[in-house]
Amino acid sequence: MQYVIIGASAAGMAAAEAIRKLDSQGSIIVLSEEQDMPYFRPMLPFMISGKKKFPEMILIGQGPYQGANIDVRINSRVEALNTAGQKVYIKNGEELPYDKLLIATGSLPNIPSDIGGLESEGVFVLRTIADARAITHRAETVRHAVMLGGGLLNLKAAFALLERGLDVTLIVKSPDVLSKLMEPDDTVLIRNALNKAGMKLMTGSSVTRILSDSTGVIGVLLDNGGEIPCQMVCIGKGIRANIEFLDKSGILVDQGVVVDKFTRSNIQNVFAAGDVAVTFDQITGERIVTGLWTNAAEMGNCAGRNMAGRPSIYSGTFGILNATQVADEPFVSMGIVHTKGADYETHIAATPKTYRKLVFTPDGTRLVGALFIGDISKAGLYRYIIRERMTIKDIKSEIVNHRLHYGHFLR
Repeated sequence: MQYVIIGASAAGMAAAEAIRKLDSQGSIIVLSEEQDMPYFRPMLPFMISGKKKFPEMILIGQGPYQGANIDVRINSRVEALNTAGQKVYIKNGEELPYDKLLIATGSLPNIPSDIGGLESEGVFVLRTIADARAITHRAETVRHAVMLGGGLLNLKAAFALLERGLDVTLIVKSPDVLSKLMEPDDTVLIRNALNKAGMKLMTGSSVTRILSDSTGVIGVLLDNGGEIPCQMVCIGKGIRANIEFLDKSGILVDQGVVVDKFTRSNIQNVFAAGDVAVTFDQITGERIVTGLWTNAAEMGNCAGRNMAGRPSIYSGTFGILNATQVADEPFVSMGIVHTKGADYETHIAATPKTYRKLVFTPDGTRLVGALFIGDISKAGLYRYIIRERMTIKDIKSEIVNHRLHYGHFLR
């Protein structure tokens, strides 16, 4: 049996591990278009700040991958598939046959089409270790960086550059940072932390052109006619599924590869997992592409088991689960946090140092979302309640007043 996995990040490597646990003899080939061995992508901002070195991020040779006999081939960009003949076509001209194929190519950055000067020296996105190296190299010789986009990864990259001693201006088109994840009142502590760290935040603003000369970027032109001097620009405007190479493959795509509950595509022996796959939200039932490492790894594990002949159902993505920190402010968000004006029951408790938001169904009988900033000590308990879709009538008071403890689940 020859298993071929396209993509060597969270989903692809989790699938390889799952396959090897169930099939000790089959050939597992993982194809990566990058020049480096697989690594832990969420650490990229820490590499920019200098807190992590690349050897600390490498996956192969550590943990479950040590001695697992997984053939990872770098510099192996897949250009097309022949699903009828079960072959993968690699850029170097190689044709690779497969018995079972996993598409785990992840996502690509969204590049705005309405900004001029994107080709200027000193304009970056952050997706790969090569991007992180290029950003770090540029940061060694410049003073001021402009960051476009208020999403989580861009905030972390912006703070990483602050830690390197750069002046950083964050320009966000929406009225607030993290606007797809949280509502304006939810972000007060995070905005305060960014301001305290020295970041200049501009919301409700857009860049129309990146200005440059022979040295590269020298500034950005705003939609109001103003200019901000800078020597580098980082763009973080969301992601899209990496599916261009699937043209003419016969694989059904709709914003990503469409899969069933067993992570199978519409083509026999072809599976998909991670950011490239369209799945559904356990809480809302909506079809989504999540873009989160933990979700991708979980889905990849399920796909690997299915490829190895152990039927496993992927029950969908658990909302949008983030557990991280921005500007040294820890926060955890899960499920529905941004209610988008819908008729949910919400409870908010705020202090100068902490913020807690709980979102219940309109009838108040089930917890469907939670946000913790500052104090995240009990987040795991709330995650369990949401994920298990528990009816919480008997313990609602404890949930709302943050008196929940493990004893409530042992009764």
